[in-house]
Amino acid sequence: MTIVAKILQSKPDATVHTITPAASVLDALRLMADKSIGALIVTEGEAIVGIFTERDYARKIALMGRTSAVTQVKDVMTSAVMFVKPDQTSEQCMQIMSNNRLRHLPVLNNGKLVGMISIGDLVKDIISEQKFIIEQLENYITGSH
Repeated sequence: MTIVAKILQSKPDATVHTITPAASVLDALRLMADKSIGALIVTEGEAIVGIFTERDYARKIALMGRTSAVTQVKDVMTSAVMFVKPDQTSEQCMQIMSNNRLRHLPVLNNGKLVGMISIGDLVKDIISEQKFIIEQLENYITGSH
């Protein structure tokens, strides 16, 4: 079982992108497009006050007839942010994501934001683990070392 800290280390860019609650949704979308990411952590100073995702945009802007240029992130962000700790396993994260229909989980260590994992990060890790197990079993079966 891989822990979150190891998944974060394996990411090519572990930067967690943030935005303020007063920023426009349009600015948030531009940042997300520029960084090729699907979520931003909404912060006031060091405090996490929410998360803004592509899903928030789709459901709370486009479908509600709002405009991205004038709507502030705080008006459409998800305030109840679930998070994980660096010592939690990929399986625990998958369970949290599946049960709560999430695609992104911030990683907090002693209350400090240290990373973000996505469902894609977890799938990549699980596939890698399974590939390793398959190779080990094939070697065992064929007697190769």
